[in-house]
Amino acid sequence: MLNRERLQDTFIEMIKIYSPSKQEKEMCDYILNWLSKRNIQATIDDAGSNYGGNGGNIVAYIPGTTSGMPICFCAHLDQIEPCENVKPVIDGSIIKTDGTTTLGGDDKGGVAAILEAVEDILESDTPHRDIYLLFTVTEELGMLGVKNMDMSKLPCKDLIVLDSAGDTGTIAYAAPAKEHIEITFNGKKAHAGIEPENGINAIVVASKAISKMHIGRIDEETTSNIGEICGGGATNVVTDKVKFIAEIRSHSMDKLQKEVEHMENCCKEATDSMKATYIMEHSITYPTLHLDIESDICKILIDAIKEEGIEPELLKIGGGSDANILCGHGYRSGIISIGMKDVHTVDESLDIDELCKATRIIRRIMEG
Repeated sequence: MLNRERLQDTFIEMIKIYSPSKQEKEMCDYILNWLSKRNIQATIDDAGSNYGGNGGNIVAYIPGTTSGMPICFCAHLDQIEPCENVKPVIDGSIIKTDGTTTLGGDDKGGVAAILEAVEDILESDTPHRDIYLLFTVTEELGMLGVKNMDMSKLPCKDLIVLDSAGDTGTIAYAAPAKEHIEITFNGKKAHAGIEPENGINAIVVASKAISKMHIGRIDEETTSNIGEICGGGATNVVTDKVKFIAEIRSHSMDKLQKEVEHMENCCKEATDSMKATYIMEHSITYPTLHLDIESDICKILIDAIKEEGIEPELLKIGGGSDANILCGHGYRSGIISIGMKDVHTVDESLDIDELCKATRIIRRIMEG
């Protein structure tokens, strides 16, 4: 039987390990030590060295003792700041913090569930399918860990990612692609009191461009947002340079491309009208995620959730995760909820009862 107390203790032990993005080495050591004690074969790469981090992606393999397709279970090891000196507060089934840090349910709750399910399989000597485990690093900073992973290290193409908020039973089967955009407007500097007519105010140029852009919810598949704008200084100087950083997300690559083109057209029209110039740099942060709901891995997930007495809910979500990157490499990934709420804030909490349900679900799937 799964051990609720052990699951909770493991989770609390891990959230006390300081592991913000790019600084996951101690968490990596914890996982490798846990696997080694149970004679589980594991490798770690040097992904972090490619972007200034000190951790690496861990892939572990537990050979199956029965037939059944191999399945990989995935969670990430990094945590959103502030996450140093986490002080957990337990109120019934809810675990939260004292309000000074994030909790780490995202995604150490997922890690704890995977470890507990494996522990139970091993100690009960239960027949099981081929099990792969993937613990990634720096997921919270644009999935840098898995972006720098050697995919040949993970031959299993079907994954269950434990990294979604809300009560147990949801399956995120689709997530949007994201385009990162940086645009710089160049005007002309002049004295604002003596000769403003000789200047070209880059703030005004940027404002004209932004006023024509589609910002916010564009349609049911597409969103756009400007997150930062900077430039200018003294009020007696006509500002000659302004930069803003934006993103566009969409479940449709065609729509994504059209919105990028629209944003650039707005910049072109504004700069042409004021005889200014602009530089636009943009790139795909991650591709779309789409899991065929008729695929074997999705059906396995649905059946396991139903066997737990829960009605599955298939969702399209608006955020990105490691699953997006893996999907781009031909992996089939479904993301399941584990009972975390208010993630990325100091109000974050985890419902240990919901985490237990998620653990039982993946335990069923491991057994096959």
